[in-house]
Amino acid sequence: MTIEHLNPSGLLSFPPLTQVVVTASRRLAFVAGQTACNAQYEVLGGNDYRAQSEQALRHLKIAVEAAGATVHQIVSSTVYLKALTPEVAEQFVAALSTALDGGPFPPHAFTMVGVQALASPEVLVEISAVVAIDD
Repeated sequence: MTIEHLNPSGLLSFPPLTQVVVTASRRLAFVAGQTACNAQYEVLGGNDYRAQSEQALRHLKIAVEAAGATVHQIVSSTVYLKALTPEVAEQFVAALSTALDGGPFPPHAFTMVGVQALASPEVLVEISAVVAIDD
């Protein structure tokens, strides 16, 4: 399976983002929104956007691996951020650079959406994703 990342000239380009992802995969996994909430319903990371973002990305990795894939096979994600501001967006982007044991999360197509609230008042970040899986 091949995954091609495209950043056409004239469009915004920065390392964690790919504007277009093309894959020849026949199987896709659709991962439900992952948050900083652990299996005991405790929100990890306190009231810190970066800490919660890193935890949500680690949970996304666990979910993707359960589908038999790696985070390098994520082709698209939607990131929901409570009370989105430029500063909140910066915290999420910063988390992308260190979320995997201090290493960066692979670039993929993603969209940030500001929301008023998420499932729990303490949750600041939720990430859903589409993953291309090898046959």
